[in-house]
Amino acid sequence: MMKFLVAVVFSLMMLTGCATNRPFVSQQAVGPGEAGLPPVSNLADDMGDIEIPAELEWDRDASMSIKTESFNGGILKYAGRVDILSLKDFLISSMQNNKWKLVGEATSENMVLAFTKPSKTCLMVLSDPYGKVGKTTVTLYVTVDKTAATALNPFGEAVNK
Repeated sequence: MMKFLVAVVFSLMMLTGCATNRPFVSQQAVGPGEAGLPPVSNLADDMGDIEIPAELEWDRDASMSIKTESFNGGILKYAGRVDILSLKDFLISSMQNNKWKLVGEATSENMVLAFTKPSKTCLMVLSDPYGKVGKTTVTLYVTVDKTAATALNPFGEAVNK
């Protein structure tokens, strides 16, 4: 599992070179009381299907995105004062509501959640370095393969749908 996570992070770092200057966050309402957090959430980047609790603020300096003809993705970091277990519950619930499949989970110093969707992957790293009084952070590593969504893999080969 660790080799997979390192490979995903390394791939994203190799592909990301330019960050866009437009805001990453838009507002959208979520069902009241979900996972013990208030009813309003943000959408990560312009993905439209990854929700972040409103208490978390986007860290522009620690984030980057890439958009090419065949690929969208990036590293998005958010931080704020939320309980890490409530954040984990919220993220799992909202991702499943948006048709993402939880394919892996690991806990050590940080919590790692891995989600997939056809032609999309999202790896989330949750951390709370200072305990309950500090800032909880979530870093998203998102990839969207536009060629797979159009029935071709990144090598131009046909994909059965």
